[in-house]
Amino acid sequence: MTPALARRRVLKSVLIAGLFAAAPALAHHGWAWTEEKQTTLAGTIQSISMVPPHPVLKVKAADGVLWQVDLGNPIQTEKSGFRGDSAKVGDSITVLGNRALDKTKHMKAVRITLAGKNYDMYPDRIHAH
Repeated sequence: MTPALARRRVLKSVLIAGLFAAAPALAHHGWAWTEEKQTTLAGTIQSISMVPPHPVLKVKAADGVLWQVDLGNPIQTEKSGFRGDSAKVGDSITVLGNRALDKTKHMKAVRITLAGKNYDMYPDRIHAH
């Protein structure tokens, strides 16, 4: 085998391994992990993280259960008008989104509403209610 052919095989192997390693992360950031039906969650913000790969809110529902709410990617979230200083811990929030298929307390928001203002993360995915 020539050195050039050997390098191509190594590069191909590395690329394939990288794709397999990235698959779970890509799946999580798509919609395949969520239910198709949208759910509304009302509660109080417990924490706000604007750290990539996507901003996350922890929201305590009225029944005391803590939910993780994934917002859009940082660019989508900013386009919606929501920034780290748009809300604070203790604020009331309503989230419209898609719940995790595995029924954990985890959802992906398509819209969040704070003080009567809507922040649409994924406007084209908002189903009529």
